[in-house]
Amino acid sequence: MVQDERRQEQERVNEVVAIIGEKIEKITGKKSNVKQGIVDLRKNFWDDVTVNLDENDDVYETQASIKQQAELLSERERRHGQMSKELKTLSRLQDAPYFGRIDFREEDEQNAEPLYIGIGSLMDAKNEDFLIYDWRAPVASMYYDYAPGPARYMSLDGEVHGEMTLKRQFIIRAGKIRGMFDTGLTIGDALLQSVLGGKASLQMKSIVSTIQKEQNQIIRNETDRYLIVQGAAGSGKTSAALQRVAFLLYRYRKTLRSDNMLLFSPNPLFSSFISSVLPELGEENVVQTTFKDFIEERIGDELQVENPFDQTEACLTMEDNERLNTRIAGIRFKASLGYRNMIDQWLEHLKSEGMIFRDITFRDKIIVSSDEISKFFYALPETQSLLSRLEQVRDWLLRRMAVFSKRERQEDWVLEEAGLLDKSDYQSIFDKLQQEKRFSEDTFDDYDREELLLRKIVMNRRMKKQRRRVKQLEFVNFQKVYSEIFYQPFSDAETPEHWPEICRATRMRFEEGDCPWEDAVPYLYMKEKMQGRKGNQEIRHLIIDEAQDYSPTQLAYLKAAFPRCRMTILGDMNQAIYMQSLEQDTMLSEHLYNPEEVKKLTLLRSYRSTKEIMNFARAMVNGGDQIEPFERSGKLPEWIDAANEKDKVSIILDKLTAFKKNGFETFALIGKTMKECREAFRLLKDHTDVKLITQETYQFDKGFIIIPTYLAKGIEFDAAIIYDASAGNYCRERERTLFYTACTRAMHELVLLSSGEVSPFLNLIPDACYLRTSVDG
Repeated sequence: MVQDERRQEQERVNEVVAIIGEKIEKITGKKSNVKQGIVDLRKNFWDDVTVNLDENDDVYETQASIKQQAELLSERERRHGQMSKELKTLSRLQDAPYFGRIDFREEDEQNAEPLYIGIGSLMDAKNEDFLIYDWRAPVASMYYDYAPGPARYMSLDGEVHGEMTLKRQFIIRAGKIRGMFDTGLTIGDALLQSVLGGKASLQMKSIVSTIQKEQNQIIRNETDRYLIVQGAAGSGKTSAALQRVAFLLYRYRKTLRSDNMLLFSPNPLFSSFISSVLPELGEENVVQTTFKDFIEERIGDELQVENPFDQTEACLTMEDNERLNTRIAGIRFKASLGYRNMIDQWLEHLKSEGMIFRDITFRDKIIVSSDEISKFFYALPETQSLLSRLEQVRDWLLRRMAVFSKRERQEDWVLEEAGLLDKSDYQSIFDKLQQEKRFSEDTFDDYDREELLLRKIVMNRRMKKQRRRVKQLEFVNFQKVYSEIFYQPFSDAETPEHWPEICRATRMRFEEGDCPWEDAVPYLYMKEKMQGRKGNQEIRHLIIDEAQDYSPTQLAYLKAAFPRCRMTILGDMNQAIYMQSLEQDTMLSEHLYNPEEVKKLTLLRSYRSTKEIMNFARAMVNGGDQIEPFERSGKLPEWIDAANEKDKVSIILDKLTAFKKNGFETFALIGKTMKECREAFRLLKDHTDVKLITQETYQFDKGFIIIPTYLAKGIEFDAAIIYDASAGNYCRERERTLFYTACTRAMHELVLLSSGEVSPFLNLIPDACYLRTSVDG
């Protein structure tokens, strides 16, 4: 019977593949015709447009003709784009038309209807019935949420109840069924074993066939403004978030576009790693950036913003002393809402005193001095907001600049510079003079008039930058206004330990034009409050990955920067690596949100690593016993004693040889810091083909790489070697999550090297969870 059913299913696959082939051929022909039509329209665009500008009516007719022709071209281009998108989906379906089948009998119906689930929808040859349902369609949700038995789904007409009589899963490659099995589970372990047992990829794959019930809750959530996902390492939270993006674009395709969504990823390397997921699902990639790039763009070139990785590197490599304690205390305090409240107090104080302004200058001449600006500002009613008063100062300054410009343009240097203008400038002046003659009965001297216009052009261009800065309220010295916070006598109850030292260090950095990473968001918060900068209304949904590394202050800033946004917030507290996020609130803390708008989901099952690796890693973190390893077996992690650098190099080279024999294609040597990685690279580069991954690396190839833990977040490798698991390297409590993150990058094999005493975190792991060897075995 099983063979009979498999034969019938293969026959259906053959029929579907044939229909797909016919559709591809048909659409390809139509697309070719549309493309030729577009080419002809572009070539003959102006031949088909009536151009007449003699009278007003003729101008309107000309505009209407151009608009009609442009709309026709735009409509053809849209059709061509839709056909291209449809062809891509059909090409993917041709290889593997679907991955699942459910037989569902609605209430009051006699027979169950078979429904096949794939990455896209497909109608039959007559476009009457569905041969395949898109995995995002409402009816397909049953495949992920129910075992055979009572089931329901939400349709446009309300909830539909019934019974699922069959759930079947397929592995189809090149139109051939390679595996087929019925299951009572959400997704059978056989399918997961097939998918997860493979090699690590250079880019994340979107495997919608293996979405689990708990992941499906993330993907299809439409009700909560803030969806927080706390997920163990390798639990599929990032993949689920990207599939959620695809679902939302499908569900709200009439009102939501990919450019209405913004994804914050931890680093450019990770952005490259996930870049293929949405295109695989037939959707355009959403806008991607890192939080650092986002903040840096908003600050502009007024300050040199520290990279968060440089901040982390500094804290990890600094000796344990008062300087390190001061830095960590400052980082943590500035990440808190308490510090934001301090900035609010300072903004209130600025209403009465403390504002610092810049001179408005031009060619070494002071147009308006900072003292004059300050007197004008503080002469305005204190009851007005800072923004209202600054806008009045702005308008006053623009008037003063206009008076100055009128006077300055009489200077000799202006006419000298006018002689260097382009021919186009002279032509525009000539055209303007001719226009004035047409509409003026007065006579005037063309030469004097021409000179005046030339002087105006020169002055307008030379004053343009100053005017723009004044319009943006840049006459305020925001840098110094922020620095002044660290001269103020705030009460001890509001400030952390080491506050005087924190103040001195911050003032010193800002005086040099350097903005520490912990100050970047607070500085922007203060500046944009004063400027009254409005939030981005276009972005409708934020996806924030590695949210355990974002602070409450950063969350508050994002809420203000994107006021219309819903947010999908993903992270794992056991992988927090930044000082601002250790042992305190982060964006994963649900009490930071309105309780009516937030939902928190937890993913406890880990799929990336083998059971042996996950059992090893989870033993070292708090709450690790809650993490559920997937039942995929492999080698025990190996902990090797290496007496010196020479032994380490020998071990690493031997392991690389073994990894290659096992068919592995991606393997990483993971260091705690970039400093450590550079040292390892120096030792190994002459012995093997190896690449060092830095902050500037945007993608990597197959083979052997060296990478610091904080750049490896979210990425996976067939095998990983921890370069130094010694007590001297991983011993502080704040390094526990960094060590855990490094260990959970490995899919199939994990090796740890140590010299001398081992990390105390390894002492937490039962002996049965690893093998311990030394260089001589």
